[in-house]
Amino acid sequence: MLLANKNIVIVGGTSGIGFSAASVFVNEGANVIAIGRNPDRIKKTKKLLENHGTAIQGNAADSTTAQEGIKLAVDKYGPLHGLYHVAGGSGRGKGDGPLHEISDEGWDYTLSTNLDAIFYSNRAAIKQFLKQGDGGTILNMSSVLGFSPSSKYFATHAYASTKAAVIGLTKSLASYYANQNIRFNVIAPGLVATPMSERAQSNNNIMDFIANKQPLDGGRIGEPADLDGAAVYFMSDNSKFTTGQVLSVDGGWSVSNDQ
Repeated sequence: MLLANKNIVIVGGTSGIGFSAASVFVNEGANVIAIGRNPDRIKKTKKLLENHGTAIQGNAADSTTAQEGIKLAVDKYGPLHGLYHVAGGSGRGKGDGPLHEISDEGWDYTLSTNLDAIFYSNRAAIKQFLKQGDGGTILNMSSVLGFSPSSKYFATHAYASTKAAVIGLTKSLASYYANQNIRFNVIAPGLVATPMSERAQSNNNIMDFIANKQPLDGGRIGEPADLDGAAVYFMSDNSKFTTGQVLSVDGGWSVSNDQ
């Protein structure tokens, strides 16, 4: 098993991409602490993890949430080996959109949800890794929209800004902490079928667009499980010589045009 005896915290691990990863991590031998917001999803995740972890409730944009999850992992299982930060969301409903339309609330909400949260979780994990003194791995979630925009259907400029910032932050951290054997990497998915993408999933025009924009496997929207292999790689010792990298798991989005 690729993650045997690894202790991993997943921020945003009770639904969508994070929930799928939690299931695979456990199957690969890891102990998992999953953090989420929805009580029903937390209950379902606890059942999934059973004797190999648990789920706790918390807001990723609160500075104490990741700290609590990491402390629980260490108290329950021992040294922390990995952090997978999946939590994030769209600010469209709060006022994100094209720059000239973004409200102050939309900007602040989107930055807090997608960037403050990663800052808090990465900082908490780094402090634990430095305390332990034996390295570790952090995997952050970006998006192809951080570097491969698509203006017709996905013009949320605050969101794109945060996802580009995740890449910049991660690369900077990877450089600084490499000599302490702490690895930082990024997954940048295309459109994936999660609760966050329900607007797109319900729009036939967008789904027709995605069939061409993400042409792999017949042309389709991604599924959470499509990201699991990459996540296992970055959480495992197979990636021990890999840091500062951005892996697009996007069905071909970033190499396809908009036609």
